[in-house]
Amino acid sequence: MTQQPNNPLHGLTLQTIVEQLLAHYGWDALADRINIRCFKDNPSVKSSLTFLRKTPWARKEVEDLYARTFR
Repeated sequence: MTQQPNNPLHGLTLQTIVEQLLAHYGWDALADRINIRCFKDNPSVKSSLTFLRKTPWARKEVEDLYARTFR
């Protein structure tokens, strides 16, 4: 396993990232920060993960918000 000391996301799963952002912001504030439908229209962790795994630009936005929020 390669060490990545400068990568704040190293060792985190996408599910952990979404769940921690959700606990910190809630769905409404998360949707305000990242304008994607899976956070606005009947949101759930499962549907969000499905969308984010298929949509690289949205996943990057979520990962960037996580990095800014939990430095």
